[in-house]
Amino acid sequence: MNRQQLRALLDDVGAGNITPEAAHAQLFQVLSQQPLDDLGFARVDQHRQVRQGFPEVVFGQGKTPGQVAAIALRLVRAGHSLLVDLGTTPKGRGTILIAAAGTADLPVAEEAAVTAALMGNTVDRLYDVGVAGLHRLLREHSRLTAARVIIVVAGMEGALPSVVGGLVDVPVVAVPTSVGYGASFGGLTALLAMLNSCATGISVVNIDNGFGAAALASTINHLD
Repeated sequence: MNRQQLRALLDDVGAGNITPEAAHAQLFQVLSQQPLDDLGFARVDQHRQVRQGFPEVVFGQGKTPGQVAAIALRLVRAGHSLLVDLGTTPKGRGTILIAAAGTADLPVAEEAAVTAALMGNTVDRLYDVGVAGLHRLLREHSRLTAARVIIVVAGMEGALPSVVGGLVDVPVVAVPTSVGYGASFGGLTALLAMLNSCATGISVVNIDNGFGAAALASTINHLD
């Protein structure tokens, strides 16, 4: 249960749609869960959804299949969604637009798009609109201005978020990717360029962090 679901529950009690006893039972079920499940190699955060509106996500890299399975089992047993079926997740208020500079950036862009969708957001994809062919971006101006939050994914020199940020009045989440050659330094050049953007309203996540960008954009999109 997250804040929106708690508010809806209280509204239902106030409107007489549910008895206080039934609401108490729902709250007790949530609060009776242990906040942590200590597996020895991991401590599973069972109250993440209560605090942040979305359950803990298992990051598989560096974990054995057995460890991933054990963590996933504990989350599922506690009644949490595991990036599989999030039908109970409240819908975001607007659209999150994922803009990717080039085809090579699509793995990171898709990570952001899939994560944002699973977190209960309407997602629009705008791919291959890098600054090397600026007309491709400008012809989609209506889609840019229709979004409530924009995630911009780019490697190389990382200029696309600055361009997008100068065209819209909504938050832009910039994601540098490790795509590039020569002096790109595995995405460091794009990261520094985005951090130094002169456009306002831009936040920057770490290199190739599509998930982090989606989590931030989803939080913004669920605000009243």
